[in-house]
Amino acid sequence: MAEIGKGVTAGKLAINVQKRLTRAQEKVLQKLGKADETRDVVFEEMVANFNKQMAEGTKLQKDLKAYLAAVKTMHDASRRLQDCLADMYEPDWFGKEEMDALAEDTDTLWLDYHQSITDKSLQNMDIYLSQFPDIKARIAKRDRKLVDFDSARHHFTSLQKGKKKDEAKIAKPAALLEMAAPSWAQGLISAHQVAQTNLSYNQAEEDLGRAQKIFEELNVELQDELPALWDRRVGVYVNTFQSLAGHQEKFHKEMSKLSQNLNDIMTKLEEQRQIKKGATAASKTGDCAKSEGANHSESASSAPKRSAPPPGPPPSRPPPRLTPSPNQQQQNVSPFEDEPSVHDTNTDSTTTTLQSAVTNGSDGELPPGFLYKVKAVHDYAATDGDELELKMGDVVLVLAFDNPDEQDDGWLMGLKESQWFQKKDISAKGVFPENFTQRV
Repeated sequence: MAEIGKGVTAGKLAINVQKRLTRAQEKVLQKLGKADETRDVVFEEMVANFNKQMAEGTKLQKDLKAYLAAVKTMHDASRRLQDCLADMYEPDWFGKEEMDALAEDTDTLWLDYHQSITDKSLQNMDIYLSQFPDIKARIAKRDRKLVDFDSARHHFTSLQKGKKKDEAKIAKPAALLEMAAPSWAQGLISAHQVAQTNLSYNQAEEDLGRAQKIFEELNVELQDELPALWDRRVGVYVNTFQSLAGHQEKFHKEMSKLSQNLNDIMTKLEEQRQIKKGATAASKTGDCAKSEGANHSESASSAPKRSAPPPGPPPSRPPPRLTPSPNQQQQNVSPFEDEPSVHDTNTDSTTTTLQSAVTNGSDGELPPGFLYKVKAVHDYAATDGDELELKMGDVVLVLAFDNPDEQDDGWLMGLKESQWFQKKDISAKGVFPENFTQRV
C-alpha cells in the first residue's frame, strides 16, 4: 500500500481503500449469485490467446538464450582444442603458418556466429515480448474497472428501486407523522426527503456513467490490440527461425571450408613424413648395397632384427631367366641338344622389356598408400603369417604402414605387383626384410 507523503494524499488513499472494499464486496456478491456479472465471451477468448502467446514467446526466448549459451560453450571448447593443436605443432612441420591462421579464422567465425544470433534473433524476441507487460497490466485494469462498473450499476439500480418506494411513502405520509406534525410541516418534510433521494440518485447515476466510460475506453482499446497482437505472432516466429537458419547455414558452410583446410594440412603433413621416411630408408638401402658389393656374403647372411627368427643367408645365384614359350623353344632348338640356342639371351631380353612396359603402363592403378617399388634380389621364405614370401625377381609395391609405430627397423610393408594387378586385393600385403630387395 502506498505511504502517505509520497505523492498520495490521505483523501486519495481513503478513496483507494474504499474502491478495494467495494470491489471485494461486489466479487463476493457475484460469486454468491446475489449480483449479476457482466461477461464478454469474445474478450475472454482474446485474453486466453494473449496468455498463450505470452507463454510461447517467453519459452522461445528462454530456449534461444540456452542455445546461445551452448554456442558459447562450443566456442570455448573449439578454442581450447585449437590451442592444444597449436602447442603440439612443431615449427618445422608442414603448414605451421597456415595452421595458426586457420585457428584464428575459426575463433573469429564462432564469435561472428554468436553475435549474429544475439543481434538478429534474440533481440527481436526481446522487443516482441517487451509489449506484453503493459498489455497485461491494462487487461488487469480493465477487469477492475468492469467490477467498478458492475458495482455502480447495481448501486444505481438499488437506488432506483428505493426511490420508487420513497415516492410512495411520501405520497402517503405515515400516521405518526401526520399526527405529530401540523399540515404545513408535513410539506417541508416531504420536500426534504425528495431532495435527499434525488441527490443520492443523481450521484449514483453520475458514478455509473463515469465507471462505464472508463471501462468502455479500456475495453475498446484492448479489443483492437489483442487480435492484432495475436496475428503478429506468426511473422515473429517466421523471422526468428528464418534468421536463425540463415546464420546456421552460413556458419556451417564456412566451418566446413575451415575443416577441409585442416584435413588437407594434416594429409600433407603425413605425406611429407612418409616421403622423408622413404628417403631415409632409400639412403639406408644404398648403404647396404655398397656394403654388399664389398662383402656380399656378410650382408646377405643376416636379416634385420625382428620378433620373428632372422632369415638364413640367401643363396648366391645368377640373374633370373624367363622360360620361353613353346613356339620360341621350337624355333630356338639347336642341332646340338646339349647347347642352348644363341637366341635364348635375346628372347629373355625381349620378354623382360615387354614385362617392364606392361608394369610401367599400370602405374595409374596403384594401391592406396603406395610409396615406391623394389625388386627381390634373393629368395625369402616367410616365417610368420604377416610376412611376404619373396622369389628373386619379384617386383613389390612398397606401402605405408597403417600405424607407423608398428614398423620395425629394416622391415617394409608391401604387396607383390603381380598379385595387385591380377586381383586388386590389398589384403595380400605383408612385411619383408628390406635388405633382400633393391629399389627400382
